Amino acid sequence: MEGGIGDVTHRLAAEMAAQGHTVSVFTREQAKEAGQPGIDVSPVVTGTWGWSTNSSIKAWAVEKQLNVVNVQFQTAAFNMNPSIHWLPDRLPDIPVVVTFHDLRVPYLFPKAGAMRKWIVRRFARQADGVITTNLEDESILRNEWHIRHVRRIPIGSSITPQLPSDYNRRLRRASLSIGADDLLIGYFGFLNHSKGGLTLMEALLQLIKQGVPAHVILIGGRQGVSDPTNADYAAQVDDFIRQHDLIDHVHWTGFIDNTEVSACFYDSDLVALPYVDGASLRRSTLMAALAHSRAIVTTIPQIEIPELTGAVETVLPEDASALAGAIYRLWHDKERVPALEDAAKLAAQQFAYDEIAHNTVDFFSELIR
Repeated sequence: MEGGIGDVTHRLAAEMAAQGHTVSVFTREQAKEAGQPGIDVSPVVTGTWGWSTNSSIKAWAVEKQLNVVNVQFQTAAFNMNPSIHWLPDRLPDIPVVVTFHDLRVPYLFPKAGAMRKWIVRRFARQADGVITTNLEDESILRNEWHIRHVRRIPIGSSITPQLPSDYNRRLRRASLSIGADDLLIGYFGFLNHSKGGLTLMEALLQLIKQGVPAHVILIGGRQGVSDPTNADYAAQVDDFIRQHDLIDHVHWTGFIDNTEVSACFYDSDLVALPYVDGASLRRSTLMAALAHSRAIVTTIPQIEIPELTGAVETVLPEDASALAGAIYRLWHDKERVPALEDAAKLAAQQFAYDEIAHNTVDFFSELIR
């Protein structure tokens, strides 16, 4: 499946299987078989998720004799449909754990207002346990929503660093008409408003006006299939590129495999991830950039993240001038970039999937007991 949730789920399942557990995955029909012992994929959801899907999940859980059902939850991944929030009610005899990749509220209907927050909070309260990936969401779950069984377990990189056997950085860049002394800025992830792609394009325009031979490579799929608002945002980015004649400076890869993603990371001189809501450990795109030991410019997190101290350059969200300035300074600082790359490599070691899987299974076992 395209997107960080699919990649993270696959890596988590693979590590659990390697540790001797049997993992079953209930998902959309577009998903592919894992091709790995210990992982059983049921790609049965056709069309959109709905109320009948919960009945199918119940039948699947009983058939597989599951010890626990773990919902990898991100609102858009379920077509903004509220039905998944009632899954714990349909599985009274099997522990349900919800991994909240974010706490964004779903769209229900016009003027739903407070009901949107209520439905997510209810989901957390009805679940037997909740996993959060970051400090800011953990604070909400514990201190505002008063959820009892909460465990913070970070995600790791959605992409394993692995280059193609014939990798040649100079030739790859030349194929995009990018010279050895040009600046190539990497961006990874869908074009979603929260990820600040338009701010990056505005920063690119400023750099070019300053005489910098700058380019941006947009790594991966444009908009995915889950969040319908991504298409509108991608269209805004397209319009900006056309209006400001940036077509020759922006390079799209489309959806590509793991090794090609790694190659694009290493083709880049640095990576810009200007999240609107600040850097967060919930972002698999940030985890991937760290895993590839890239020099990263991102946005100031909402709360301090000790794991990122010294590993990234930060600027204010939605500030194209600040972003352009930080990129410009890094481009001219031949010592700072290697220092950031080394710091990113060290930071990434904190998010190894063997430890993530071990902690996840430990939480499951605790709830089952």
